[in-house]
Amino acid sequence: MSKRLFNFCAGPAALPEAVLQQAQQELLDWQGKGLSVMEMSHRSDEFVSVAETAEQDLRDLLAIPDNYKVLFLQGGASQQFAQIPLNLLPDGGMADYIDTGIWSAKAIEEASRFGNVNVAASAKGYDYFAIPGQNDWQLSAEAAYVHYTPNETIGGLEFSWIPDTGDTPLIADMSSTILSRPLDVSRYGMIYAGAQKNIGPSGLVVVIIREDLLGRARATCPTMLDYTVAARNASMYNTPPTFAWYLSGLIFQWLKQQGGLDAMQRINDAKQQTLYSAIDTSELYSNPISPVDRSWMNIPFRLADDRLDKPFLAGAEERGLLNLKGHRSVGGMRASIYNAVPQAAVDALVAYMAEFEQQHG
Repeated sequence: MSKRLFNFCAGPAALPEAVLQQAQQELLDWQGKGLSVMEMSHRSDEFVSVAETAEQDLRDLLAIPDNYKVLFLQGGASQQFAQIPLNLLPDGGMADYIDTGIWSAKAIEEASRFGNVNVAASAKGYDYFAIPGQNDWQLSAEAAYVHYTPNETIGGLEFSWIPDTGDTPLIADMSSTILSRPLDVSRYGMIYAGAQKNIGPSGLVVVIIREDLLGRARATCPTMLDYTVAARNASMYNTPPTFAWYLSGLIFQWLKQQGGLDAMQRINDAKQQTLYSAIDTSELYSNPISPVDRSWMNIPFRLADDRLDKPFLAGAEERGLLNLKGHRSVGGMRASIYNAVPQAAVDALVAYMAEFEQQHG
């Protein structure tokens, strides 16, 4: 049997081993039906049951109110950058966006193709190492919505608070933070998240949208991108990514078995404290993010001498610590410690970091 190593990839990311084993056991013959779940019609009673169970488990985990629709869509979070304004920004309308890093910048650039964008606040003045407080935001009274990225996967910058936008719908790209801890969904007009971090495999995006925001799509919005069409058809207007949906459902069940999101919060808090403590007490490693704005899920760090990056990564791989190289836009290292990354992985990384510092510090 092949050995499972510790995977710190930002996405597609680590999946729970128990889920992969269950999928492996069911791969050829799903629940005695004589075929794989990948081979089933998405309109069959069997797959509809898989889909409905996955949605209910997600609703249970996040305590999603009844007046929100849950959609399982294709295209990833990046497609949402266009889909949101097509559905929620009227022709000639205004939307507020908060710039805290690369992913929010991509959302701003795409939304600008469809209407007027007001960048109401930017972390650029802090070199993207801190989040501007809401007192410094310049929100526009006529905005159709306010969009922000609670956790910047690349830069490792995370909101520890939910913005207050009054009656203006708040929209959040939660791709790399959803399901890491409890969340008050009722504070949002819409939440969306690419699956390949804490939800499941790539190929799927989950949208949680308040019902009163449906029915606002532009006349020019493609049918496939209309949230109302997706909602009316239970996310099956066309053939959905069935295997990714099935695997995501297994992960929702696994999260329930772990004790739900209260338990995941305790686990994830312990992991991030372990790693940040190792960085902060070191003379070789550093993290530039303001402590109050540090991400729990994506932890970038740099070595004091960039010439040590290659030997550090080579030694990590020898020890089964994979995918620690930082994003090409920022360099350095990055450890993504999503739900499926165990405390043992963080402990092994911290032990290696200490060993490397002893040798090279």
